[in-house]
Amino acid sequence: MKNNALVKLYIDDLRTTPIGYQRVYSYKEFIDFIQNKGIPDFISFDHDLGLEETGYDCAKFLVNYCLDYQLKLPEFIVHSQNPVGKENIEKLLYNFKKQY
Repeated sequence: MKNNALVKLYIDDLRTTPIGYQRVYSYKEFIDFIQNKGIPDFISFDHDLGLEETGYDCAKFLVNYCLDYQLKLPEFIVHSQNPVGKENIEKLLYNFKKQY
C-alpha cells in the first residue's frame, strides 16, 4: 500500500521543528534532501541560515531544479523574521509560480 502522507520540509538553523515536518539546517542539507528524496509537498523557509548561504539561496536552487527537471514548485511559506529576506524569497517563488 502506498504512503500518501505529505512530506513537509522545514528549513531553519535555530527554531524548533514543528510537528509533522522534516528538518534541514543549511543550504547544503537542503540540496542533499532534494537530490536524495525529491521535492517535498510543502516547504517552510527561513532566510538566515548562519554565516554563508541563506534561505534565498535554497529558493534559487529550488527554482533552478524545477526548471531543469520540469517540475512543479511545491506549496510554501516563508517563516523568516528577516523582512527583507522574507520578501526576496516570496518574490522569487511567486514570480516563478506565475510564469510556470
